[in-house]
Order: sequence, then structure tokens, then C-alpha cells
Amino acid sequence: MPRIKTQRTKKPPTGFAEIEDTLLEFANRLKDVELASSDGRRPNEALWPVFQITHQRSRYVYDLYYTREAISTELYQWLLKQGYADANLIAKWKKQGYEKLCCLRCIQSSENTFRATCICRVPKAQLPDDKVVECVTCGCRGCASSD
Repeated sequence: MPRIKTQRTKKPPTGFAEIEDTLLEFANRLKDVELASSDGRRPNEALWPVFQITHQRSRYVYDLYYTREAISTELYQWLLKQGYADANLIAKWKKQGYEKLCCLRCIQSSENTFRATCICRVPKAQLPDDKVVECVTCGCRGCASSD
């Protein structure tokens, strides 16, 4: 009988110990949000904190690698592979005009009304002063790069 191959995760690269506490804090916050009740909220509104925490965690990894250059390429690739950060969102942040993007659903035209981008992607200068902008999908209050 052939041996069953199990998938074993490699040990984390050097440098993971310094950022492990922060990543565990994000994981604990995410767990608390998932366990919290969503009574009195709209169905989409219950997911907003999850989107915000995953955005913050991805932004943390992005800043460590691209802005502060505090982690190695090997550790960055390992973090992406293990799911600590959203690789597709980080790829969008590197493109001009998407530096402040909150989530990928806001730029997908199929996810929004009238097959357009989300209202949070409209620059605040182009919105009426009395209008409060809040994304229905993720709760963002404006992620246009020109703001």
C-alpha cells in the first residue's frame, strides 16, 4: 500500500518571529469579530469589520516589504502563500490610481449597480457636500487615490 503524502508546512523563514505577535493580534481580532453577534445589522454590514481587518493585515505586510523594507523577499512570499495577506489586493496597490483601494469587490463592475465601480472610488471633491459616502460592500468611506 502506498504511503499517503501529507502536506507539511515548512518552518517560517527568519524574521517571522518579529512580526508574529502583530499577525496573531490580527487573527485574534478577526476571531472576535466572527464570534460577535450581528443582531440589528444589515447582512452586508456584519461583514464590514472582517473586510477592514483583512485590509489592515494586508496593508501591514505590504508596508513591511515595500515601504519600510523590514522583511526579506523569502518571508514576504511565505506570508502571501500562507494567506497572511491578500496577494491580489497588494498587486492592485502597486498600480497607479489604486494605492488606497479598500477591497477588490469595489472595483469589480459585476459586483456593483449599473455595472460601474463602487461609490467609495469616487473622489470626495466630486461628491455633494451633504452626501455621506459609505460602501455597501465593505463599509469604506472613500478609497479614491486622489483624496
